[in-house]
Amino acid sequence: MESFKKIDFSETPCDLSFKIVLIGHSSVGKTNILTKFCDDHFSFNSTSTIAVEYKTQIVEINDKKIKLQIWDTAGQERFHSITKAYYRRADAAFVVYDITNPESFDKLDYWIQEIKEQEQINPKFMILGNKCDLEDKRQISKEQGEKFAKAKRISFLETSAKEGTNIEKAFEALTKEILKALQNKENTQTDSIVLNPKTHLNQPRKKKCC
Repeated sequence: MESFKKIDFSETPCDLSFKIVLIGHSSVGKTNILTKFCDDHFSFNSTSTIAVEYKTQIVEINDKKIKLQIWDTAGQERFHSITKAYYRRADAAFVVYDITNPESFDKLDYWIQEIKEQEQINPKFMILGNKCDLEDKRQISKEQGEKFAKAKRISFLETSAKEGTNIEKAFEALTKEILKALQNKENTQTDSIVLNPKTHLNQPRKKKCC
């Protein structure tokens, strides 16, 4: 069973570093998801992100220390030309919608495509249906979120940054997905190398011309 825990910065250096971006419609709660995970803090007065914000959190999976570089990007259209630059070379992305806002759910395809267009090589995705504490205002059912994610073959969770519901679980699951993909890639590369110690032995020597 793989263990997962957040650790403080005094326990560096790290074995690996992963870049994760938070994307989605404006006001879906991306900033509060970030601050809840990194600082265990939630703000009712959180303002819209201007361009990008950034936090670092170190986690440990078994004996591996991993630095998560987490980028919170603005959802407003006027910032898209800026934020696109921060999608590049991301290992994974949380695609966030607000369960009380159908427009934010309808834009999921758009946000997924935004990441895929930035020269990514199979980035990992997870869809988060945020604000699940607002059950009385819900307009997108959990089944709708699950159905969309299943069709895209993407992981899915409903979260509440306010109550902390599934926030750490989401980061744990996505980090493990990135790590698993990295390990599979390394194994594939190792298997493709055929080591033959006799390659340069017993080969006929070329005769000298003179």
